[in-house]
Amino acid sequence: MNSRVVVTGVGVVSPLGLDAPATWSSLLDGESGIARISSFDADGFDTKVAAEVTGFDPTDYVDRKQARRMDRFVQLAAAATLEALEASGIGVTDANRERVSVMIASGIGGIITLSEQVGVMDRRGPSRVSPFLVPMMLPDMASGQVSMLVGAKGPNYSAVSACSSGADTLGLAFEAIRRGDVDVALAGGSEAAVCPIGVAGFNSCKALSTRNDEPERASRPFDAERDGFVLGEGAAVLVLESMESAAARNAHVLAEMVGYGASADAHHITQPAPEGEGAARAMSAALDQASLAPDEIEYINAHGTSTPMNDRFETMAIKSVFDEYAYRVPISSTKSMTGHLLGASGSIEAAFSVMAIANSAIPPTTNLEFPDPDCDLDYTPNAARFGAVRTVMTNSFGFGGHNSSLVFQEG
Repeated sequence: MNSRVVVTGVGVVSPLGLDAPATWSSLLDGESGIARISSFDADGFDTKVAAEVTGFDPTDYVDRKQARRMDRFVQLAAAATLEALEASGIGVTDANRERVSVMIASGIGGIITLSEQVGVMDRRGPSRVSPFLVPMMLPDMASGQVSMLVGAKGPNYSAVSACSSGADTLGLAFEAIRRGDVDVALAGGSEAAVCPIGVAGFNSCKALSTRNDEPERASRPFDAERDGFVLGEGAAVLVLESMESAAARNAHVLAEMVGYGASADAHHITQPAPEGEGAARAMSAALDQASLAPDEIEYINAHGTSTPMNDRFETMAIKSVFDEYAYRVPISSTKSMTGHLLGASGSIEAAFSVMAIANSAIPPTTNLEFPDPDCDLDYTPNAARFGAVRTVMTNSFGFGGHNSSLVFQEG
């Protein structure tokens, strides 16, 4: 059985807004969600900027007791899921709950809780560590807690593949629906790693931008002056549904998911494979599953991290897959505005891909002021474009050599 898989709802909590419409509006306007870090005192850190979710109150979505037992990444996932469910119009009931899966990824999990509780142990001793430490820090707990929150009893798990986690989890959900294992999947990713140890760790491996005096200009994918990515946080969840399920309830279809490709570089723990050969294989695999030719893709949402090596090698990978058409297909990196949401990046960028189709618009790559000669494609610099967008590819690549590509098309 190979059911068609459609998207009927999207939920987003991001540095650009607390829901999908607000985020999308800010994205098209080229607004930046990046500012000086406010959640802790970043004096003494090489990097003092991040893309934080501001104004978020978890008790707007769950009760106070539940919120206290959730790490921030789980709280964000719960909010995005509830928005996605409401947008889709689907309910989780006794009639369908065993056919509804929850698959929400996190690359890092509850690092805020973990780091806080290490501090508690150091200051007050091991007996004072919270009994909720372990269930709050596990990366699968967004899936676990959300399944309890909404009552979904289908398969429940998440992929952990660094910055490909959100994309891979969407791919796993897509395959589960195609096989007929489930009818509906609440799938995506969530991350909340803006904390002292998170920033210090990425600083130590020289991954983050140190453009501290101009936060909104710090993330500059494909620009010659890029100097690293900007750490972001947030969540995105998509309601994926079999076409039969959606048709039976006359659901509004935002887009159809048609392809998923994944590969491994088998090269280096943090650096991409030379010339992006692993990334190219993931893109080709996604196109093959979708039965699409490269020149049928009308927009690519790039991984586009704003690191010197990633942007150059992703450009090379696109050229190797798309050949001369690579110079004509519009590409953009929304990380220029949202920062890099790590394990949630693949899911929020999948959400943006669906929204590009549903709203006939391509968001820009902001801060592209000094084009890198090695990055010479059409990156939609600094201003959104409007017009029909029927087929979109989105790329995600992660530490450990993980590569994932997803393809969505007009439903």
